[in-house]
Amino acid sequence: MGYSLAELGGTDSKAKRAPVGPKCRHPENPAVTWSGRGRKPKWFVDALATGTPAGDLEIR
Repeated sequence: MGYSLAELGGTDSKAKRAPVGPKCRHPENPAVTWSGRGRKPKWFVDALATGTPAGDLEIR
């Protein structure tokens, strides 16, 4: 018939997310950052546990 399998079935792949810039920075090592997506890094959780507000870790 002239149709390809991709035309008939479509694609099953998920749409990929665009990369996001960093939103939070490590308080002692500014080279370590976190985009805010996914699981919270250990340094972020530890900083919150010691009483550092999340707003103080944000990159402005």
